[in-house]
Amino acid sequence: MKMRVAVLLAVFAVFCAADAQTCALDGLMSSLTESVASAVLQKVTLSCIDASARGSLADCPAGYRPTSCSCGNACGSWDIRNDKTCHCQCANQDWTAARCCKIALK
Repeated sequence: MKMRVAVLLAVFAVFCAADAQTCALDGLMSSLTESVASAVLQKVTLSCIDASARGSLADCPAGYRPTSCSCGNACGSWDIRNDKTCHCQCANQDWTAARCCKIALK
C-alpha cells in the first residue's frame, strides 16, 4: 500500500511540476485515467473459441464466458445460465453452440 501512495505522489509531482502555479486535480486525474487506460488496453486481448454439444446445453471451458449462443432446429430462443452455459429453450434440440470469450493479458 505504501508503494502505491509513493507512486501516486510521484505522479502528482511530475504533473504539477510542469506548471507550479496551477495544478488542477481534475486535469491531473483525467490525464492519469487516460494514461492508465491506454497502458492497460495495450496489454489486453480478447480470446474467443467455439464450444458445442448435443442437446440443449453447451458449456464454455473454465475461464471463458459465453457471449452468444446458437441452437439447432431453427430455434432462436436461448439464455445463458451460471455465466458458463448456453441453453436452447426449444424442445428436442439436436445441438447447441456457444461463442466463449475471455480477456487475456499479452
